[in-house]
Amino acid sequence: MNTVVDNGNFSRPDLDDHGENAPREECGVFGVWAPGEDVAKLTYYGLYALQHRGQEAAGIAVGDGDSIVVFKDLGLVSQVFDEQSLGALKGDLAVGHTRYSTAGGVSWENSQPMFRVTPDDIDVALGHNGNLVNYVELLEEATELGLVDPACRPSDSDIMTALLAHNARDGKTIFDSAKELLPRIKGAFCLTFMDGNSLYAARDPHGVRPLSIGRLDSGWVVASETCALDIVGASFVRDVEPGELLRIDASGIHTVRFAEVGRKLCVFEHVYLARPDSVISGRSVHASRVEIGRTLAREWPAEADMVMPTPDSGTPAAVGYAQASGIPFGLGLVKNAYVGRTFIQPTQTIRQLGIRLKLNPLKEEIAGKKLVVVDDSIVRGNTQRALIRMLREAGAAEVHVRIASPPVKWPCFYGIDFASPGELIANNVDGHNEVAMVESVRVALGADSLGYVSVEGMVAATGEQADNLCCACFNGKYPLGLPEGNANADLVRSMQENN
Repeated sequence: MNTVVDNGNFSRPDLDDHGENAPREECGVFGVWAPGEDVAKLTYYGLYALQHRGQEAAGIAVGDGDSIVVFKDLGLVSQVFDEQSLGALKGDLAVGHTRYSTAGGVSWENSQPMFRVTPDDIDVALGHNGNLVNYVELLEEATELGLVDPACRPSDSDIMTALLAHNARDGKTIFDSAKELLPRIKGAFCLTFMDGNSLYAARDPHGVRPLSIGRLDSGWVVASETCALDIVGASFVRDVEPGELLRIDASGIHTVRFAEVGRKLCVFEHVYLARPDSVISGRSVHASRVEIGRTLAREWPAEADMVMPTPDSGTPAAVGYAQASGIPFGLGLVKNAYVGRTFIQPTQTIRQLGIRLKLNPLKEEIAGKKLVVVDDSIVRGNTQRALIRMLREAGAAEVHVRIASPPVKWPCFYGIDFASPGELIANNVDGHNEVAMVESVRVALGADSLGYVSVEGMVAATGEQADNLCCACFNGKYPLGLPEGNANADLVRSMQENN
């Protein structure tokens, strides 16, 4: 064995820039099989394209046929890797990962790819995007086998890797092990994993998270989003199907179905999570968001002088709103592109500046105008409240807020880091019905009017069939079930019983 796992020296990043936990996807995964290519650098650039899916940790594992070398650390892709570290990663195939923590916490141990060795002395590395709902069951199994220590609170990704490696014994390959394990895993998962010779990919039977296949001149790429295929020059081939397991090696792509399909793509991928230049299920994410904006204009018209986005996530919907309403589109805010996750703890004085760290108004564009401000979602409402106050201080005559998603009322257990139900502003205001709730949120934010796109309007804008989408964070219907041993899940069960 010649396996290296580098632990680096970054400290834990801030949980948030100014206290408003925006919706956050858990992870981005990338895999490449391309003998003769610099697979480490291809993976590095692929992870760069997927940076929006996770900014707490990044890692790359490279296999050379005999062993796997893993390099991972806390931080952004550009902070974790440099020419020297990438130059040390030599091989024909690689998997990469960029992470947010919705399960397992922020620590180097939970950064990915995960690494294990099979009983037959074969290296295995795995990257995972999603959350499992039968974590407790799998933890008990792995504990009984002596594969994990429950006192260390292993992540669901680590448990999967441990079981995958453990079952590849007595002549069984990793592919054989995966075919046995994957049908027993419940929840949302997109996986890229490998041994020294083959790249593997799998997507849960509901297809909650996206996963795509691309073709290089000399190999293959698998990535969470098509934008990562674009950046490495791979041509899109197709999506990995829900319930599909792939093996890629010198003989080509081999595929098996390990479960029956019941499609439930996360609708929030279209609304917020995916990059606008990605394509999901044949539909441009940008086109979906523009159409949501048009729908907003029809459902919630306003008399205004300018439509402006909260950059950057609100921009496509604001364009659509302007197109449908005939109100001119304008940029009323300038975003500091270099403010994101930071390792520098802000002082209290700086923290009080809040949203101004990220956004600053163009006063000459705002003063005296009636504004329609389009944003992607409202979670706690802290950011929108501060933004409206800032716009009024800049001279806005009226501020009409339009939200390109319905009210978020329920937590996600499938890979998005939302606040707990009691922290969500839609659950934390007076209102015995939807109309009263929206009015209470409007008052709490200080807006002149407030409108959310309807669930039906949002779904129609994605081009997907309603039955093929998961809208649990909006309607409380969890198609993959709820996890055991989870306080928020227990609270949801109680809320569902009371409703």
